[in-house]
Amino acid sequence: MSGASGQRDLPLPASYRPQNASRWDHQPDPTALLREAQTWRDRHALRPASADRRRIHLLLVDVQRDFCLPEGSLFVAGRSGRAALEDTDRLARFLYRNLENVTETTCTLDSHVPHQIFFPAFWEDAAGRPLEAHREITAAEVRDGEVRPDPRVADLLAGGDHEWLRREVLHYCERLEATGQYRLYLWPPHCLQAGDGHALVGVIQEARLFHAYARGASAALELKGSHPLTEHYSVFAPEVLRRHAPPPESAAREVALPAERNVALVDRLLRSDALVVAGQAASHCVRFSLDDLLRDAVGRDPDLAGRVYVLEDCMSPVVIANPAGGTPLFDFSPQFQEALESWAALGVNIVRSTTSMIDWPGMV
Repeated sequence: MSGASGQRDLPLPASYRPQNASRWDHQPDPTALLREAQTWRDRHALRPASADRRRIHLLLVDVQRDFCLPEGSLFVAGRSGRAALEDTDRLARFLYRNLENVTETTCTLDSHVPHQIFFPAFWEDAAGRPLEAHREITAAEVRDGEVRPDPRVADLLAGGDHEWLRREVLHYCERLEATGQYRLYLWPPHCLQAGDGHALVGVIQEARLFHAYARGASAALELKGSHPLTEHYSVFAPEVLRRHAPPPESAAREVALPAERNVALVDRLLRSDALVVAGQAASHCVRFSLDDLLRDAVGRDPDLAGRVYVLEDCMSPVVIANPAGGTPLFDFSPQFQEALESWAALGVNIVRSTTSMIDWPGMV
């Protein structure tokens, strides 16, 4: 069957093993992949990516082990308990079938350090006891002294200026709450730089390398999320760009650096003829990234939203199970559903990975 660029939907390579989508230890062999991709290229007479008549960019948001596998510290289980496992398998299959349709890929990587404002290690309660993950922190709690930055974190990041850091986190919580979107949420440590959970899940690493080798295609990476004083759900910008006051001279360098928008990435993605988006988690990093990108796109030209395609069956919302059973502690599924509806209202195409690209709106 012809694809979006007048090309075929290809079969899956013999080396693809669906069971590897659920294996933490699956690591593709780049040398073996190169040989197989070259053979695949010759067998199917694949043209180079540079020759594509229509340039299709696949943006994969945070398809990392910590989100995509049950052993991960923040597995996106969804309501089914297996959501990200199934998403990953569908996503790998999609890229292999559309090897000749997708021109380039970009993978974002949530990239964290031990002490960040959304991690329990950053905080303590009024009695000096550490906080637990999966709870919200409100501006009122900070203002009333019910929670506060751990003094050791103030020593580390603010040169011992505890009051500056207290005012900063209060400012941060107030800014979040003023937008009406959400309150600061504490996550368990995840995607820590240099840790196993930070890596791309194995079958996606395998598929992107196979695509790059077979087509001579770009396989870019974009790291986000290491600034200690802001969340960074969107790959394009942190949640809060500025601080309440200049940090003390003795503050750590990363605190003194301003957080900025990634305008270069926005420009690169919007130059594509079509942008296909998938990843984890649908309720957070995918949602915030797309909302952010669409604000820029629609501001430049409302028709640009029609170039965006969301693989709704290759992403899932965060659902935090209750250890005691029953109603989940947190279920962010409604936020994802609201996002799908808002994107569709702007003209974004909500599609499924199992449908041939030629049948997607505007792809012929």
